Amino acid sequence: MKKLINWISDQMKNKETCSKAAGDLCSDDVRQCRKDIEPAISEATSRDSSSPDKSGGLILLNKPPGITSFKGLNVLKKELGTGKVGHTGTLDKFADGLIVALYGKMTKLVPEFTGMDKEYIAEIQFGKETDTLDPEGVVVATAEPPLLSTIESEIPHFTGIIKQTPPQYSAIHINGKRAYELVRSGKEVVMPTREIEIYMFEVLSFSNSLLIARIRCSKGTYIRSLARDLAIKCGSRAHLTALKRIEVGPFSLNDALSPETFDARLHTYDPWEIFDYLPLVDKVQIDDSYISDIKMGREGVLGIIGKNFQSQREYALFDSTRNMVALVVKKDERISYRFVC
Repeated sequence: MKKLINWISDQMKNKETCSKAAGDLCSDDVRQCRKDIEPAISEATSRDSSSPDKSGGLILLNKPPGITSFKGLNVLKKELGTGKVGHTGTLDKFADGLIVALYGKMTKLVPEFTGMDKEYIAEIQFGKETDTLDPEGVVVATAEPPLLSTIESEIPHFTGIIKQTPPQYSAIHINGKRAYELVRSGKEVVMPTREIEIYMFEVLSFSNSLLIARIRCSKGTYIRSLARDLAIKCGSRAHLTALKRIEVGPFSLNDALSPETFDARLHTYDPWEIFDYLPLVDKVQIDDSYISDIKMGREGVLGIIGKNFQSQREYALFDSTRNMVALVVKKDERISYRFVC
């Protein structure tokens, strides 16, 4: 866009130079000037109209293996021109697949998306366990790989609601510090167990002690821990060699883009679209005459707008052109702002 504007400016300067030299532009010069500049102005206008929504949006990122989630998100920040980009669940460096990212005011919706179920394709190598439970770690234990029949007989113990101990090499905070930082500094770390739910654990293939499985799980599940615990239950050891996240809630990896192909003008979900994926939030278009009061945070106007709102629900307010204005919540009889765009 900046190059385009500079080009237009140069064109105008060139015409001005010609005008000073000739005294006045003749009508032919004027027509030619317009002919030169109007396509560029049209292109600039088109780009502005397709630019990302100022109140924020949602992006489906396909993170490649070998880079951190934050490196992938930094590409988005640069393209969007903002540092306000939040993730709804990172992936380990060795893993790849879907990351749902939010930017702008929509980062306030991170908790809603973080709580969504996730689905993975996991490659579990039996026979060796590494300290990180992934291919980047050091082997710390070995054992004979189990038979497929043994694995299949034990999988039911790892479906439904279960207790899980996260890996020591994880970003979980222990006494104010990341667990992996404590481990790397040589400190002993006791990881607290947590309750998770495995909705599906489907065996896709098993060859040369490598199990490929499709797993759908709740928030907070560590597939590395699942592989470790399944192997121990089978009398063996294991670690992940690959992990691909293919779904987050209703979002699919098939719709995601790599950091290199992402274009902020084309590949973002605007707020109007985002709330289609949040069933506990209703979308409401309001009269534009209320917008100035809302922008100033006046709650009195909410009583007028929300006279028919249901208690214990949230409402996304949009103007007549579907630009988001605010997110409000009704608790008991009071309607208050969660945020204003």
